[in-house]
Order: sequence, then structure tokens, then C-alpha cells
Amino acid sequence: MCFVVKSTVIPSPVKQARHSLVTVRRQQLGGEIVNHHKMQFWESSYMQDAVTSLISTYDVTGRYLDRDAIDRLKAYFNSGLARVQTAAVINGNAANIVKQAADRLYEEVPELLRPGGNSYTTRRYAACLRDMDYYLRYASYALVAGDSDVLDDRVLFGLRETYNSLGVPIGPTVRGIQIMKEIVKEQTAAAGVENTDFVDQPFDHMTREFGEKDI
Repeated sequence: MCFVVKSTVIPSPVKQARHSLVTVRRQQLGGEIVNHHKMQFWESSYMQDAVTSLISTYDVTGRYLDRDAIDRLKAYFNSGLARVQTAAVINGNAANIVKQAADRLYEEVPELLRPGGNSYTTRRYAACLRDMDYYLRYASYALVAGDSDVLDDRVLFGLRETYNSLGVPIGPTVRGIQIMKEIVKEQTAAAGVENTDFVDQPFDHMTREFGEKDI
């Protein structure tokens, strides 16, 4: 999320990871400098939803869609309206969700705001909120898509390496993401969505991936 190195101002690890990701992608494109539209098209190819991801899997193996595939498609379409409603809730309350999550996190771990803490100083505090907003935004994409691939590509890829290289403590990040999940589920239920279990998927995916890595 955010971190401290004494007497040194360091940008958000998420920002560093995104910069590294774009650099790697440009290298993968042959090292050429690509224009904005070409880069945007290349990156958009990584965006998949549950349908395209499922079809791609069956296409690679040359199989027809079997009963399991059909059941997964039915489940995705049946939850489609709820996913869109949840995305609308997040879109309309993103700043509030991030602020509430940060407040709860700092109530649980007040030392983060004290001198030497990960969120000490206004600049570091703002960096923490910015990173939380980043995680929330991509969680909303994954919710609508019904697929977590976008998180692997846009959030987790590069960020793991950045955390590793900087020795960033992962605990506050994991807890912050989980608190945002709790708030989103609360607000989604308040908006009339009865079953909010699907909300768990993207948030749990991020925290599970962070937790499984030695960072």
C-alpha cells in the first residue's frame, strides 16, 4: 500500500509497478516506441471477462463447451445484474469507500499514522489512499467481468516484484483490501442486492496472491 524509508521520499509501489509493467510491455513489443493508440490496443487485449476467458480455454484445447462450461456461463449471466449494480455502487461511492476503509484500518493499526509509520506525513497518507483507490477500481472491473485475470495483469504483475525489492510490509495492504471488501458488501446489500458472495472474488484474489508470496 504505502511504506517508509527514512529521510527518503519514495513514490507509491503501485505507481512504480505500473511504470515497470509499461516498460516490460514496450520491450516485449520489440523495444520500439509505440504511439498511444497502439499501446492502448495492445494493453486492451489483456482485458477478458468470464465468457471470453472460458471460450479461450476451450478453444486452446479444441473442445466444445461441455456441461461444466454451460453451468459456469449460466452462473455468470444470472449474476450479471447484481455485478452491474455493485459496480454502480462502487462508482458512486469510491472516495467514501476508500476513506472509510482507511479510517477503519488506522483505528485497528494506529501506529501507521505515528512517526515512522507507513502512513506518517500527509504525503504518505495520500499515497496510501491512492493505492487503495487503485485496488478498488480494478476490483470493480473484475467484478463486472466475472474474471480475475485483469487483476493479475494490471495489479499483481510487477507489484509483487516492487514489494519484494523494497521490503514493503504486506499486512496493512491485505487488511485494507479486506476492509474495502466488507464496505462494498455492506453498501451493495443496502442497494438491494440479496446475495453478495460474488463480491468476495476479486478482493480475496488479491489478498490471497499477496499472502502466498514471500513479500
